[in-house]
Amino acid sequence: MSYAFLQQYWWFIVSLLGALLVFLLFVQGANSLVFSLGRTEEGQRKVIESTGRKWEITFTTLVTFGGAFFASFPLFYSTSFGGAYWLWMIILFSFVLQAVSYEFQHRKGNLLGTRTYRWFLVLNGIVGPLLLGGAVATFFNGSNFIVEKASLTNLGAPVISSWANASAGLDALLDPWNLIFGLAVMFLARMLGILYIINNVPDEDIRSRGSVRLVGCTVPFLVLFLAFFVRTLLKDGYAVDPATGAVFMEPMKYLHNYLRFWPLTLMTVVGVALLLYGVLRTIFSSSYVKGIWPAGIGVVLVVLSLFLVAGLADTAYYPSNVSLQSSLTITNSCSSEFTLRTMFYVSLLVPFVFGYIAYVWRVMDRK
Repeated sequence: MSYAFLQQYWWFIVSLLGALLVFLLFVQGANSLVFSLGRTEEGQRKVIESTGRKWEITFTTLVTFGGAFFASFPLFYSTSFGGAYWLWMIILFSFVLQAVSYEFQHRKGNLLGTRTYRWFLVLNGIVGPLLLGGAVATFFNGSNFIVEKASLTNLGAPVISSWANASAGLDALLDPWNLIFGLAVMFLARMLGILYIINNVPDEDIRSRGSVRLVGCTVPFLVLFLAFFVRTLLKDGYAVDPATGAVFMEPMKYLHNYLRFWPLTLMTVVGVALLLYGVLRTIFSSSYVKGIWPAGIGVVLVVLSLFLVAGLADTAYYPSNVSLQSSLTITNSCSSEFTLRTMFYVSLLVPFVFGYIAYVWRVMDRK
């Protein structure tokens, strides 16, 4: 195994975890609609009990995604999580609110009341996917950071990377295209949440309302996602000279990446087709309740292809808008060959982890 293979392998693992995380945001999507899907107290309880059996899987995947990034691409972790800390802290705080809400909303004598904790779930269901989508969009639109590896020898301030302004990552929300993709992810999470509830909660009233809400979420998602996707294909991308490592702007770089790696193009087409199949069949067939599965597989395929296009084919996956040569690539931000090789053998246990998740999923659904 060469060093280059290990770098690409771990980018694939991180991309797969990111794709799975986006699928698992159905928990947030369903929670954001708890008052809409469940008009009565009993209906709201059914929705929350259903997502309450899965929220830990989503949170664990989020932590694993961050941990994998830290272990395999530590410079990204220190640059993004350390520099854009307010953006990530708000995301994590919203997930903490979710955990607290599940734990305390039914406790006797809680001071805030059940309804307040349910609004916390709604807040997490909106803020979490929105900001996560905005953070991922910076992989294509760039961020405002500077990397100076030479400063590591500065005993007074041995900091490799720093944010170029005082916003600590919140400036990402000033880019309308980041917001567009963030909104697309939020509506996607709602679509998946509705499909999950239709599959998991045998209540005809909730299912009928879910089908109506599904239309209202699918239309804005398609508009927002297609606008972002088409613009990304046509915009200048952040290319890397493999000989020198210099970063430069290449017209339609991401379109070239899709054309260069045709399997990724195929993955995207198949993924979109599966997503639309799951959604449209659910809308037009009241007896079909398994739309979450083709739609979920489709989402994983599309998001996986997006991550791979952002980092492979001599592309800077975390570009800097203020210092182009500070942009991060899978070669200049990864761990040592020894670390990646050691983790490679550990990663062979990943299929067993997926098997355990599937087992826990089925056990929780039986409760």
